[in-house]
Amino acid sequence: MQKPRLIYFDFAGSRGEECRIALHLAGVDFEDVRVQSRDWPAMKERMPFAALPVLEMPGKPLLAHSNAILVFIGRQFGLHPVDAFEAAHHESLMCAVEDLRHSISPTLRIADPEQKRQAREALAAKELKNWGSQMERQLQSGPFIGGTQLMVADIKIYMLVRWLVSGVLDHIPTTVLDHCPKLLQLYRAAAEHAGIKGWLARSGA
Repeated sequence: MQKPRLIYFDFAGSRGEECRIALHLAGVDFEDVRVQSRDWPAMKERMPFAALPVLEMPGKPLLAHSNAILVFIGRQFGLHPVDAFEAAHHESLMCAVEDLRHSISPTLRIADPEQKRQAREALAAKELKNWGSQMERQLQSGPFIGGTQLMVADIKIYMLVRWLVSGVLDHIPTTVLDHCPKLLQLYRAAAEHAGIKGWLARSGA
């Protein structure tokens, strides 16, 4: 292996896509390994925690979990704060993104349409609203967490907010975060960032 490999499922969303974007913004020439669903069972037990994404660096053990991968990339390439406390603040927001993903994920597996509707409407009315308000209190004038420079934590937040306001989640209104102007400002600024736009154009996302 001559260059880093980022291993994730073959779709442009969630934890893997944020790691791809971070590597792209860092200028890293990496192999974008996209796993097909049919191939995953045979690979699963070879992964550190039987999950993706995984980053494979030349001469290093496999690195799992998106937050760990993002922080590693950020520290190596100036996309994560140098100050220890500020870095911890960014990482706390990344953890909050994962907390919300874990709350939403069970609704993706609900087969009954009425049960799904009820679960999603309850999420939108309470948990998503509260999460947005909590995140809003953590942000300053922006447009990004630390000011004008986009960091890996901003990428992670951008990916989640994009998912929530896209309309792809049935029964989650695209206005669910309209009470969070600073959070939406971060999302829009990231969407207009040249590096992110460049990756999305290149990957066809």
